[in-house]
Amino acid sequence: MFVDVAKIRIKAGRGGDGHIGFHREKYVASGGPDGGDGGKGGDIVFVVDNHMATLLDFRYKRKYVAADGEPGGTKRCFGKDGADTVIKVPRGTLIKDGETGALIHDMSDDKPFIAARGGKGGWGNAHFATPTRQAPRFAKPGMEGDERFILLELKLIADVGLIGFPNVGKSTLLSMISAARPKIANYHFTTLAPNLGVVFVSEGSSFVCADIPGIIEGAAEGAGLGHDFLRHIERCRLLVHLVDVSGSEGRDPVEDLDTINSELHRYSEALAQRPQIIVANKCDILDPDSDNLARLQARADQLGCPLFRLSAAANQGVKELVYHVWNQLEKLPPVEVFEPEMSLDEPAPVEERDIQITRGDDAVFYVTGAWVEKIVGSVNFDEYESRMYFERTLRKAGVFDMLEARGIKEKDTVDVLGIQFEYVY
Repeated sequence: MFVDVAKIRIKAGRGGDGHIGFHREKYVASGGPDGGDGGKGGDIVFVVDNHMATLLDFRYKRKYVAADGEPGGTKRCFGKDGADTVIKVPRGTLIKDGETGALIHDMSDDKPFIAARGGKGGWGNAHFATPTRQAPRFAKPGMEGDERFILLELKLIADVGLIGFPNVGKSTLLSMISAARPKIANYHFTTLAPNLGVVFVSEGSSFVCADIPGIIEGAAEGAGLGHDFLRHIERCRLLVHLVDVSGSEGRDPVEDLDTINSELHRYSEALAQRPQIIVANKCDILDPDSDNLARLQARADQLGCPLFRLSAAANQGVKELVYHVWNQLEKLPPVEVFEPEMSLDEPAPVEERDIQITRGDDAVFYVTGAWVEKIVGSVNFDEYESRMYFERTLRKAGVFDMLEARGIKEKDTVDVLGIQFEYVY
């Protein structure tokens, strides 16, 4: 089964908690804090697997979770980092944000891509020792790892795309010029999924060709299979447009040519401008009295496209077409790699803009914001000293000043992400 779209949920590992410990050794008085840091949470990493050609695996598994970091230990021992979770995808897979659909990364090269980073490990109490606080009894918990929904979309990487109406000979041509063995039969929609083949031209010279099925009138709106598979020719540098010049299907070859080109234009303006070679196939069964070939030649001249006469089934004119395709590819830019539309490594927003204070109908002052979430996640509220650290951090960030500017009074309730306090001057 060919699957080229999948939506999954990924979650990186949580960082390990920092340790609260004190050095204990005979004849060593007041050894001091020696709690170690927690380990980093595991990442979610995508890698290209050239042996995969579909996203079928993601139909059965929708959630991928990396391991958490281990907590720190005594004697300033660091916790072990959590293991990464590696997700294999076919080459040409686009990683998009599941909420907005914005492109995050194009998996077209061999470099691994980290789609979700593990949380940082928390500091042990050894970090918080100062001349005036020589025995800190608190440590930071580990931070949560990234979590998001991801949309995976496969767009095949091929140099040449074979396009045309069903049953015009695309699969037959692919089988003649490469080692690919697609199913071939004399009925529409024999090919239900794109097929790839490597075409050998000469020593050290070859190109990848894709047979794109199911393009008919209305394909850009979802008719036939074209809506699902038009995306697979977006990367193709050159289009080879096959037309049944014999009219064996009862259609006019010139109308077929214009209809498919119209669908390309409606789907993507850039795709409609892609260089194209027109192939008049099934010339061996063309009626000698027919003017189809002459009219098709005239239309190709109007479009500025070369026309090749071919019989894929009889292997007539195939070699000449292959050499011409190779010569054209030599002049064209490499396969397109899509640029990201959003970055996962964007710097955090300015802290002042990340603090929002609102007053609810219940007269409670609510403190929210991404910066506040980060601070709350780093505090152990079971420890008095950690709570004092939390209060000093909020005061330094100006939260108390912002509350007073909003008219807070003594003994009013303050809610910081679900944790409530009584305000005291």
